[in-house]
Amino acid sequence: MKLVIQRVASASVTVDGAVRASIDRGLLVLAGLTDTDADADLEWCAGKVAELRIFEDEQGKMNRSVAEVGGAVLLVPNFTLAGDARKGRRPSFDRAMKPELAAPAFDRFAAMVAARGVPVQTGVFRAHMNVSLVNDGPVTILLDSASR
Repeated sequence: MKLVIQRVASASVTVDGAVRASIDRGLLVLAGLTDTDADADLEWCAGKVAELRIFEDEQGKMNRSVAEVGGAVLLVPNFTLAGDARKGRRPSFDRAMKPELAAPAFDRFAAMVAARGVPVQTGVFRAHMNVSLVNDGPVTILLDSASR
């Protein structure tokens, strides 16, 4: 599983002109599932999302998690993170998990994050989404469960 985690002041997902999910302070997480991802990958990533200490404490050091600051998580499915653009000019998405497997895996991932006590909202699987965010910092973290 590949994640792009951004600390945000706010973020939202709009589909067909309607806001489908929004958060204030928290994390916007773009999540790409690959064909080799198992529940162990989802669990590891869920733990990272909920527990990464990337929010500032009273001394201005990144020492608090999203749960510790009362934030929320907006999870956005993004199969293009599984793309491979090393050859040619058109990315290959052969390594992306097939949609019929990815949709329930994404739902399990969202439940795993929520089970760690963090409010979770999600984008819409297989929809064309407009994602808006106010990046706080900016702070952006890249994670790949295959390299854990």
